[in-house]
Amino acid sequence: MLEEIYRRRSIRKFQPQEVEEEKIRALLKAGMSGPSAVDARDWSFIVVRERETLLRMAEANGPAADPLREAPLGILICGDTARTYAKAPDFWIVDCSIATQNMVLAAENLDLGCVWLGTWPHRDRVEGQRALFDLPAGIEPHSILAIGYPAETPQRPKTDWEDDRIHWEHW
Repeated sequence: MLEEIYRRRSIRKFQPQEVEEEKIRALLKAGMSGPSAVDARDWSFIVVRERETLLRMAEANGPAADPLREAPLGILICGDTARTYAKAPDFWIVDCSIATQNMVLAAENLDLGCVWLGTWPHRDRVEGQRALFDLPAGIEPHSILAIGYPAETPQRPKTDWEDDRIHWEHW
């Protein structure tokens, strides 16, 4: 697992090949396998394969979401505020982040490429996705994954290790 974590890079160019249903289910299962505050499981997912909807998702999320324009698969990760931990209502944001990261790592394991496209907390993006999918009250768009078989091999940085980011016992 560590090698997959170290190897993973964002992929923004995709082959036109569709992602198989069993791989989509594996991605979703990985997302749902993450921890959540008091096991609230306060996430929901919208799986999108239709080209027109992927294009509209990209438009609603702005230029940084252009990878959706050629990705064969997009997943919108949403928080369900009715299910979130009542004593910490914003924990859905963390829970959705964990679910998304699990799916990113699962994509690497499944030989898929993906890029995490931020939606929350940009109100214009949130409202764009909300309108596109006619989301009910309490369902908050968090992020989008553009997913597919890679059509690029990004350069790896020299290292991911940064000594100056680590503090032992005190600052």
